[in-house]
Amino acid sequence: MTEKERRDFCIECRKETEYLLQKKNIVKNIRDKEYTFAITVAVCAECGEEMSIPGLIDRNIQEIDEQYRAAEGLVSIDDIEKLMKIYKLGKAPLSLALGFGEVTIPRYLEGQVPSKEYSDIIKTALSSPVFMKQKLMENREKLTDAAYRKAFAAAESIERLFSVSDKMLRVIAYIFEKLEEVTPLMLQKLLYFIQGVYSALYGRPIFEENCRAWIHGPVYPEVYDLFRDFKYNPIDDARFILLEGTKDALTDEEKRVIDLVVNTFGMYGGKVLEKITHNEDPWIEARKGYGDSIPSSELLPKEKIMKYYSQINQKYGIDTEDGLRTYIHDMLDKAS
Repeated sequence: MTEKERRDFCIECRKETEYLLQKKNIVKNIRDKEYTFAITVAVCAECGEEMSIPGLIDRNIQEIDEQYRAAEGLVSIDDIEKLMKIYKLGKAPLSLALGFGEVTIPRYLEGQVPSKEYSDIIKTALSSPVFMKQKLMENREKLTDAAYRKAFAAAESIERLFSVSDKMLRVIAYIFEKLEEVTPLMLQKLLYFIQGVYSALYGRPIFEENCRAWIHGPVYPEVYDLFRDFKYNPIDDARFILLEGTKDALTDEEKRVIDLVVNTFGMYGGKVLEKITHNEDPWIEARKGYGDSIPSSELLPKEKIMKYYSQINQKYGIDTEDGLRTYIHDMLDKAS
């Protein structure tokens, strides 16, 4: 429904009219402090007066709640739900794990605004698996063995997540955002192509992790360790909820390159992408002297990746999707 198609009863016009949804600033005093909130109002298209329409009051309450929490730096309901999901804890167990009363988290999820002290505890638990492990150990006796073990294992798993650079995590999170299904093999190859294309176009690596020449193509070992449990299956990793909604995580240049790679290489499965890398100079040179089935972990220097893709850029123009598609087509012809 477009804004012009919205209709309801206007008490000023005494009839059903079209209305528009607009933003309006209001001032409210909360705990002796003045706040300005932007709320949604319905305005009659004929007389210009505000109208009362179903659901608008609830929407305004939610808008004020979200803006108040943001202004005071308080944890959001979404953040609490993220914490429950990544640590595999229900409402009451999470309350107990954090050292709160059993009904505290349930009340917060129903809309009660937390104190600054409790909000900071929740925020720290969300950002620091070390802190969460400490809280779990402090309150172990309040939890069932099953809840404790699940949450503690999740905390250790999240610690491993931060064993790679923040930039690498952001790139991976952006890939997950763009593609519905990504297997560990496919992810490794996409990261390699992103590094190659970015370094060719901008003269520097996008992330600092070193790539290795394994049997099945270029691999970032730290990333392999993160997702090894998924084997050949699509990655569905609740840990990456931690990175959702982060602002300015990647530059426009970085997003542009990831989009280029995802929209081209990302259309193929991991085994096809492996064939492409097996016909590229950096991997071929690093694997010299190794038989097809002999493992290796030779370094694929970032300088060699950059040099190779710079040459590819001169030939194909890989700053465009068309150029990358032509390159992919030629490499697959070469592999067949």
